[in-house]
Amino acid sequence: MPFQKTYQSHFYTITILIFTILTQIAQAKDVEFYGSLRLQAEAVRPDDNAMEDYNGLRDAYSRLGIKVQHKINETGTIYAKFEIPLDLPNKKIQGAWNHDEEFRIAELGLKGTYGDIRIGKAWIPYYNAIAAPVDMFSSYYSGFASYSSLRLNDSLIYSSPEINGFSAAFAISKKNGALKTNGKHANRNQITMTYKQNNLQLSLGYDNLGGQQQIKLWGASATWQATPKLYIAFKYETHKSNISQGYGADNDKAINLYTGYSKGKNTFKAMLAKVDNYGDNVFHLGWDYQYRKDLRFFTEYYYEESSAVITEKLEDGSQTCWSCNGGYVFLIGVRYDFNLN
Repeated sequence: MPFQKTYQSHFYTITILIFTILTQIAQAKDVEFYGSLRLQAEAVRPDDNAMEDYNGLRDAYSRLGIKVQHKINETGTIYAKFEIPLDLPNKKIQGAWNHDEEFRIAELGLKGTYGDIRIGKAWIPYYNAIAAPVDMFSSYYSGFASYSSLRLNDSLIYSSPEINGFSAAFAISKKNGALKTNGKHANRNQITMTYKQNNLQLSLGYDNLGGQQQIKLWGASATWQATPKLYIAFKYETHKSNISQGYGADNDKAINLYTGYSKGKNTFKAMLAKVDNYGDNVFHLGWDYQYRKDLRFFTEYYYEESSAVITEKLEDGSQTCWSCNGGYVFLIGVRYDFNLN
């Protein structure tokens, strides 16, 4: 997303996690090595001549990871997780959307009766509660019809246990907010509330990026597992800021309606979205075929009215043509998941 900084590895975070992982490998029985290789062949057709049409390969967020858990008593578990991104077509360790991303997750946590607390780079509460319910596609083009970041470095996150269907989460992310007048980034604070009842889930979220423009993001989502085969989700977000035009402008909105239908090994997906100043009218169709538990094939069609996600061949989001008029993509892909336990 345009507000999201480039995050570099932090020595203290990596050191803590590596030490924790090595210690727990020596002691714990619960060690998981895993990976997911995701590759797509795409035909990209921008709507104007500022970007050329192309056919090629693109990574769809491949990763390798290790997770270690150690039960410290009857109710408490300490865990560490470290995950690196793989960009298969470019043959590099880097994020597909952000080539400066050196690791996806690097977190140390403790979970028990009173909830889950973790530090490091992790999935943030606002994304989990608000954006994730409509982020259900398999390709590189998933997860963009939203104003939310996905994972943030230098974060302290607490998730409460569920009580009578209600749960909450809080996060403080150091210097991950918007720019202040002194040229430094503000801290970023989030809070979410979720209610679950039978097949219905409702969530509210608040994301304060602060900074010179006093940027805040409010969101709500609703999911309904209407039948074992039919899933429906709705998301609404709005910016509040001192920005008058462009991305993040005051009262800009992101509205999504997603539906998925599963039958046998097939899942059919569709999403309509209106994301002001970030794609505007977006249309996304998909079909997943789960050939085996560890092997999935997918094909998708993605359209955006204004530029947001479509970028140059084998490049990342920094090469997006922000003055362009969007375009469409047709793709086919494969995903292979493995676990080396």
